Amino acid sequence: MAVIAAKHTSEAELIDRLRRGDEAAFTWLVDTYSPSLKRLALAFVSVDAVAEEVVQETWLAVLTGIGRFEGRSSVKTWLFKILTNRAKTRGAREKRTVPFSELEPEDRDVPAVSPDRFLPPDHPNFPGHWSTPPHPWSGVAEQAAVQRETIEVLRRGLESLPRSQRVVVTLRDVHGWPAHEVCAALALSEANQRVLLHRGRSRLRSTLEIYFAEDM
Repeated sequence: MAVIAAKHTSEAELIDRLRRGDEAAFTWLVDTYSPSLKRLALAFVSVDAVAEEVVQETWLAVLTGIGRFEGRSSVKTWLFKILTNRAKTRGAREKRTVPFSELEPEDRDVPAVSPDRFLPPDHPNFPGHWSTPPHPWSGVAEQAAVQRETIEVLRRGLESLPRSQRVVVTLRDVHGWPAHEVCAALALSEANQRVLLHRGRSRLRSTLEIYFAEDM
C-alpha cells in the first residue's frame, strides 16, 4: 500500500500496520505529525535543535512501544502524550520549564480584556455588560483576511501569548483538536483547558481588533 493511502486507513488498521512494522504507515505518521510535534516541543524547550531531538525521541518511543499500545486513546493523542513527557523531561533537565499544568499562574492576575471596557457590577441596568464593545470590523476583516499582513499579525499574536495559552490555542484552533484530546495530551483538567483557550482567544481578538481599528 502506498504511503499516501495510510490516511484513508482506519485507526485500527493503522495500529495493526504499525505493529507489523509497515514502513509506509510509519512514514506517513512521521510526515503528518512531525511539524506539529516540534511546535509543541518548542513550548517546553527553547532551543530548536533540542526540540528536534525530542521529536526523534518520540518516534523512537513509538517504534519500541507500539506493541504495548492499548488503543485507549487515539494514535494522535498517544503521540502527543509521549512528546509532552519527553519535552517536560528535557526542559526540566535544562531548568527551562515547569510542568505544563502549572503554567497557568504565569498571568493569572492579568485580564484578557481590560475591565474598563465593562460596566460596573452595580450598574442599574446592565451590570457587567460591555461599556466599550468590540469594534464592528467584520467588513474590514473580509477584505483583510486574504492579506498577508493579517496572517502575520495573527502569527505574532499567537507567538506572544503565554506559553500555556499558545499551545492550547494552537492545538484547538490551528490543528482543530477537540477539547478532550488537548486535555489528554497536555494532562490538563477540562476547566483549565477552557480557561487557557478563552484567555488566548480573547488576547488574539484584542490584537486583531487593534489592527483592524487602525485601518478603519
